[in-house]
Amino acid sequence: MINGILSWMIFSPIIGMVAVMLTPKDRHQLIRWLTLIATGVPLILSFFLLANYDSSSPAFQFQEFAQWIPGLNVNYHLGVDGLSVPMLFLTALLSFLAAIISFNVVKRVKEYFAFYLLLVAGMTGVFAALDFFLFYVFWEVMLVPMYFLIGIWGGPRKEYAAIKFFLYTLFGSIFMLVAILAVYFTSTPHTLSIPELISRAPDLTRGFQLFAFVFFFIAFAIKIPTLPFHTWLPDAHVEAPTAVSVLLAGILLKMGTYGLLRISFPMFPQATRYFAFPIAVLGVIGIIYGALVCMAQTDLKKLVAYSSISHMGYCLLGMGAIGSVAAVSGAMFQMVSHGLITGALFMLVGVIYDRTHSREIDAYGGMWVKVPVYSGIMVLFVLGSLGLPGLSGFVSEFMVFLGAFPYFHVTVGIAVVGVLLTAAYFLRMIQRMFLGPVAGLTEGLTEISVREIIAVLPLAVLMIAIGVYPSILSNYIQATIANLVRVIGS
Repeated sequence: MINGILSWMIFSPIIGMVAVMLTPKDRHQLIRWLTLIATGVPLILSFFLLANYDSSSPAFQFQEFAQWIPGLNVNYHLGVDGLSVPMLFLTALLSFLAAIISFNVVKRVKEYFAFYLLLVAGMTGVFAALDFFLFYVFWEVMLVPMYFLIGIWGGPRKEYAAIKFFLYTLFGSIFMLVAILAVYFTSTPHTLSIPELISRAPDLTRGFQLFAFVFFFIAFAIKIPTLPFHTWLPDAHVEAPTAVSVLLAGILLKMGTYGLLRISFPMFPQATRYFAFPIAVLGVIGIIYGALVCMAQTDLKKLVAYSSISHMGYCLLGMGAIGSVAAVSGAMFQMVSHGLITGALFMLVGVIYDRTHSREIDAYGGMWVKVPVYSGIMVLFVLGSLGLPGLSGFVSEFMVFLGAFPYFHVTVGIAVVGVLLTAAYFLRMIQRMFLGPVAGLTEGLTEISVREIIAVLPLAVLMIAIGVYPSILSNYIQATIANLVRVIGS
């Protein structure tokens, strides 16, 4: 076993960032390859993590512990379980593939990749931290590079989108900080250890649990994003460079649902049971609202962005059915599936935008004739997003509906309408962009490159593999989620 594997996964990008900063700014190719190596190390280590993780145990594994600030009982504590192992792998994979996509960045290359690597380190740390102080540090570390990556390398309204993202997330962080401090001072002796605080959950009064749950939920709901905290997402996605959109959709949104499963649900079980139905209702509202807004979109990237709001609603619906292992497992499946599919869709939107500098759906036509390889790959991921059987999107949605139906008959019935709406707006997009005679900007399109295919191919393989053989993922999460459901119900 590699000693300190989680630390290596977190700090390899930091080491890479330092190397990039020490590299002459005109050595663009060297900077790109240093970034690829720095993101490749966590990816390799994540395979080791998958191979050596004991999926039969819900206990935290690969733990690293060291005293940090003894006077405050703050410790450097890392560890993983069935919730974090899939997310660490997804983070490492998307970070590596998005770095490949970023090879076409030519503006301030050195600064771009330095910020990019800092962002990767922050995201990785969130999924491994088991101390609230450390969790909050990594949560906040992500804000700075994301702000600059959107604000400097984004589109025409990049400053507005970056500031809006920063303010929304910072607003949520304030609520999280208040909740962390409340939990810290309520515990005896004072501690910031997440596993220890979870073990003390029965000692917390119902009133305190409701208070802390609401404050944490606001922070996590902004990140998901849940209505009415969703308005930062379309602006950030549309203005962000392609690789940043990939990480934003594929990883950052999942931190909200991960935070609920890691912290809010096991730490405040009484509050979780109390708010279960409202959480499910918020999920259904997101599913229907996001899908309806997608129907009106003419910008392809904005359509994919709003589809994220809809698809993350399935996570909340599944998590609302807290007594069902199938429903909560479906939420985890949706987190992974959405990361794979939507990450790829943003890459593919970037492919045509790099060539034509337009994302207007009506500006294209007959793409299947002109660029058949690109069209085939794009349609494959679209079918995955709309839930075609045999692909990961279908498995996750089916598990959510199957597990949640015994708890919320009407709510699930309404949510099923979202599947029809998703099929409607995606199939209409396919018809307008890919079918019919060659028209508009399609005339000047060139086929997807080998580098771009390499970036999306692993995501396609995983999407199909999980859709055909879901045990690839369920084996890792089953024991942890079964234990989580038991803790909440006890």
